[in-house]
This record gives sequence, structure tokens and C-alpha cells, in this order.
Amino acid sequence: MLLFDATHTSHTAAQTGIQRVCRSLFEKLQEKGGAAPVCYDPHLIGWRTLAPGEESVLRDRSGGAGKSRGAKWTLSQKISGATRRWLDAKPVLPDASGLICPELFSAKVGIHLPEIFSAVRGPRVAIFYDAIPLKFPELTPPATVARFPAYLRELLQFDGVAAISADSAASLREYWQWLRVANVPPVTAIPLAVDPLRPSLAAEDSAATVPNALPRILSVGTLEGRKNHLALLTAAAALWDEGLQFELQLIGLARADTARAALDLITALQRASRPLLYAGSANDEHLHAAYRQCSFTVYPSLIEGFGLPVLESLQHGRPCICSGRGAIAESAAGGGCLALPSVDAENLAAAMRSLLKNPGELSALAKAASNRQLQTWSGYAEAMSDWMQTLPRRP
Repeated sequence: MLLFDATHTSHTAAQTGIQRVCRSLFEKLQEKGGAAPVCYDPHLIGWRTLAPGEESVLRDRSGGAGKSRGAKWTLSQKISGATRRWLDAKPVLPDASGLICPELFSAKVGIHLPEIFSAVRGPRVAIFYDAIPLKFPELTPPATVARFPAYLRELLQFDGVAAISADSAASLREYWQWLRVANVPPVTAIPLAVDPLRPSLAAEDSAATVPNALPRILSVGTLEGRKNHLALLTAAAALWDEGLQFELQLIGLARADTARAALDLITALQRASRPLLYAGSANDEHLHAAYRQCSFTVYPSLIEGFGLPVLESLQHGRPCICSGRGAIAESAAGGGCLALPSVDAENLAAAMRSLLKNPGELSALAKAASNRQLQTWSGYAEAMSDWMQTLPRRP
């Protein structure tokens, strides 16, 4: 039995990349009969297993649309935790052979990691996503930048760290080397995955035509500075000015602190009656529908730890325009992507123009995308479990 830290994901309906990883991994570990979800309760000031309502939130993939990415604790949860603390009735965690921390945990959680570590007999591992706050602090919320160095040092307490890409693994090792830390935990790259499509969805995705009056270009991802939506919108505006006919659909929560310029341009383009669709985030059902209805996708992000929307696009047989650098290049390798040396507005516009005007090129990329053999979440969970079994406990 593994303990699975879902402190944040069990208290949010958001479907950001990290939440999708947590929900997908937990589901597969549960199918293998080996995961007990836990959280750090700030009102209890201690660790406990999830209540039924919290576990329901952890399992729920139907939320996401228009939701905040922040964690919300209900009044009853606050009262329950505080009451237990006042009565000194802190719960006992189940006997566990290991611990997985799949979230970017907060400072409050990080301080209390030793308490849950002591309750676990076997290896304690964390999932590491990226070093973006170090590499692009100007595109990252200030609070995240300030918190990040402490988070990277807290990762040193684990028995192992599973990075989501080779690029992320290298970034973490290099940072610890720069700190001159002598005894670091092993870091391995276990790339992320997608779930196989249900037979009904797979049949729809194999259709040769897209049921839209205009070709639709889709872009999935949180609207924030580093995701580079401003360049995508600028490219789309230039193509519309040229007279090209297409729709652009954006899906993702917005972070106004780093994406204000992109949000302002969205408003301006919609007021100018450009065919731009944006209604925030989406649940799994609506996300699958969006992939089915598009001709191809664009993932304009400057830097990622992995780039899950690239795989999701390929999974649906839809080509993806994306960066050819860093971790995104790892996801793009193998076919189905138009990987660019730079994702500036000019290069994005040229790639979009090419796919819109050349159906043969689009068809060839779509065929390559459909032929990709992608990692599944079941395989990811198995790889994680197998790797954990090789890890000794560190002092």
C-alpha cells in the first residue's frame, strides 16, 4: 500500500496539467489496489486520509470549466480539522510501504514532510515537473519564484525524484550540482502519458472530415506568460488580415498576473468579430470534443517540463505545431508534429499558414500522429511502481 499525497488536488475542481497527472496516476494505482490518498490538513495541523467527499473531488474529471486553480476548504472541513486538533484526536495513517508526492507542494506542506515520512516503511518519492521559475522568472508569478528554491531543497529529503522528462531531470540535477550538494537522491525521467481513447471516441477521431464550417485551430493550456499565447494571437490576427478563413479556439484557465496582454488582445479580437473562441477551462468530455472538432493544434509554449497537450493532440490524430526545443521536443519526437526552432509570432504564422493552405501536408502529419504509440497512464503507474521498488531508504 502506497500513500498518495493529494493535498491540493482533493480540494480543487481545476484540471491543470498537475491535476490531470494526479487524477490519472491515482486512478491507475487504485486499479492495481495500492494507493491510499492522504492530505496535509492545515486546520488539523497534521496528515490524514481523505474524507469521502475529498476523494470524490480527487477522482472527478468532470469539473474544470471556469474554475480557479486554487484549493478550497469547506467550512465543515475547517471545523472538523480544528475540532480534532482541539481534542488531540489526530488520526493514524495506514501502514504503508511507500509514499508518492505528485504535486508541487506548498511551503506549509513541505515543512511537515518529515511527519509523513516517518509513517512510511518504504521509499518516499516526489514527481518533479520543471525548473521554469528559475529559467523564466519574468514569466512566472512572483510568489512561485520566491518559493521555488526552498521547494528544490525540500526535494532533497526524498528517496527518489521522478522527473516528467529528461530535460526536467537534467535541470534538477544541474541545480543541485550548482548548490554543491554531495548526497542527492536519484533522479529518473518517467515521461507522462495519456489514457487510451474509448472506442466511441477513437472512431470519431479517425473520421476524415472535421464538422466545422471553417477549419478550426485549437490551443490547449493555461493562459500565462510562458505559454506564449500573445505570439499565437498575434500570428492568428496577421493571418486573418491576410484573408485566411479559420477559427481559433483557446482552452485553459487564465492567470491575469502573467497573461494580461494576451487577455486584452483576446478581448480586442473578439470585439473586432474575429472567429476566436475562448470560454476558460474545460472538463474531459468537452476537451475530447474540442480535439475532435479541430483540424490541428498549436502549443506555443516557450518552455515546459513535458507538454501534455502535445500528446493529447497526437492521441486524437491531430497534428501539433510546437517548439522544437527542450522537453517539448521530447514529446514531439516520433512524428505528427511541426516542431519550430522558435515559437515567435512570425514562425507560428508561417506554420499555421502552411497547414491551412496545404491539405497534403496536414494529411501526412495527421497520419503520422495517428501512428504514434503513446505511453498510457497504466504503463506510467507500472513504471513508477517498478522504479520505487529499486530505491533504498536514504538517511
